[in-house]
Amino acid sequence: MIPSEIERLLPKVQKPARYCGGEINTIIKDKSKVTTRVAFCFPDLYEVGMSHLGMKLFYSAFNKREEIWCERVFAPAEDMRSLLLENNMKLYGLESFDPLDEFDVIMFTLQYELCYTGVLDMLYLSGIPLRQKDRKGLEHLVMGGGPCACNPEPIADFFDLFFLGEGEEVDLEVLDLVGIAKKEGWSREKFLQMAAQIEGVYVPSLYDITYHEDGTVAAITPKNGAPATIKKRIMPDFDQADFPENFVVPFIDVVHDRAVTEVLRGCIRGCRFCQAGYIYRPYRERSVDVINRQAYDLCHNCGYDEVSLSSLSTSDHSHLADLMEKMLVWAEPEHVDLSLPSLRIDSMTPHLLELVQRVRKSGLTFAPEAGSQRLRDAINKNITEQEVLDTCRMSFESGYTAVKLYFMMGLPTETEEDVKAIIELAQKVVDLFYSLPNRPKGKGVTVNISVACFVPKPFTPFQWEQQISSDEYLRRVHLLQSCLTARGVDYRYHESDLSRLEAVLARGDRRLSRVLLRAHELGCKLDGWDEYFRYDLWLQAFSDCGVDPDFYTTRGFAEDEILPWQTMDVGVSRAFFLRERALAYQSVTTPDCRTKCAGCGARALSERA
Repeated sequence: MIPSEIERLLPKVQKPARYCGGEINTIIKDKSKVTTRVAFCFPDLYEVGMSHLGMKLFYSAFNKREEIWCERVFAPAEDMRSLLLENNMKLYGLESFDPLDEFDVIMFTLQYELCYTGVLDMLYLSGIPLRQKDRKGLEHLVMGGGPCACNPEPIADFFDLFFLGEGEEVDLEVLDLVGIAKKEGWSREKFLQMAAQIEGVYVPSLYDITYHEDGTVAAITPKNGAPATIKKRIMPDFDQADFPENFVVPFIDVVHDRAVTEVLRGCIRGCRFCQAGYIYRPYRERSVDVINRQAYDLCHNCGYDEVSLSSLSTSDHSHLADLMEKMLVWAEPEHVDLSLPSLRIDSMTPHLLELVQRVRKSGLTFAPEAGSQRLRDAINKNITEQEVLDTCRMSFESGYTAVKLYFMMGLPTETEEDVKAIIELAQKVVDLFYSLPNRPKGKGVTVNISVACFVPKPFTPFQWEQQISSDEYLRRVHLLQSCLTARGVDYRYHESDLSRLEAVLARGDRRLSRVLLRAHELGCKLDGWDEYFRYDLWLQAFSDCGVDPDFYTTRGFAEDEILPWQTMDVGVSRAFFLRERALAYQSVTTPDCRTKCAGCGARALSERA
């Protein structure tokens, strides 16, 4: 039952279903029978958060425990946010409608750096002190996990602890500790010291950071028994990882309104710019039977007519064709579409393309990332121009008339010739289409080119690299535009402001916490949305705090300096990253993990687990 004070607000907002709860498969528990209440917070709008597989996984796993009640909380849009403030009401959980400050644990999933002001705003709207040092006792334990936890330093002042790696086991271990701490009346300090002993848990308040006069990190010093290095947690047997039989089904359209099953974790490729490809190592596949059963159960229990085979590189699954054929046995007669994101150019075969075409009618999307072979080799993309053209040929001969190609600009070692090669490659794709005697008749081809600014990320071979300046990025995108003459090529580029802020927050240190606090005070929130993003306010926040954003972007990092995230161990060695960086400058590739082990160190994670 929606409380009357909330119900009277709903007619005044654009999408009331974001805030009313009560969806199919929602889990309601008796508060008097649970010991630990968890608010699982997604610091973005409902439509984004309800599309996220991780939220569905943890919502199910936590609520399977009788003593834990996990509820969902999302960042409100501006209309609801204003009403909450005007009516002196607090942000609440969608299951109980209780204010967020009544929960024991406030757990955030940190999927991208631009969500950080959303975290602060959700705490602010809940009346919870933003800074960790201002929260007392065992109330309001704020925890974070997800890919951004591999360098949580920019938001360290606001969190009690972070989870490094995969959370299926470690999250529950910490929640069990919360239950013990409450029962035995521990202090907050004792709880945090005990939590720090759990592998995969980072407690920022147990580490002192000092700096050199030039602003670089001088030392990261653990105290009170905290470990010197935080080791990532993984699920070694992916088939045994918990997976729900049903999802909460939203009342409104969300970004990805479909069933999702995770077919593999990790990536065999080793693209030198890709953080996810390294922090999710080692590579693990789910078996065909498990994936098929999970997908079938979700579609039948939730009524979905589409299921996504999710991963970093779905076409790398060693039995993908077998999987699709097995799923099509029930999916085709029941009119369930299969969605295959993250298709690799060099994994496409005529048989796989035929299977894809049976379930996917839109244009195909691929990511060459760079136009020239030299630069693709430098970033270890491990695809050739001929493979790009061969895949496009198969697509066109199968009836497709649209191809979308993603590229990055500002990659290490990039030259003007590399930039111009993007258009040259697009022209070759157009020419290929019109050269085919069996192309779709009476139709033209569309080659969509999308360009984004390269962002150097922690735990990649490019973590030390400079990011090009905004002016240089604009010069290069305009250079590319000046080369565009081919009909059928549509060229678009992303603005660089978001990429520059992303780079600052990705490679930042603990001094950025005060910048984030100031940005929130100035009104920054939901920075991933164009209608909310205010780069001018961010620049003011940097200025007000005396922090130069170029220190984290165009400066680049020295190979011998202490990196802000050096306390974290994701299982891939620093020596490997340095070796890969050196190979990048020689435009020398490293084979994928399936072809030959490169000795990155991730294999030891499975053995340790």
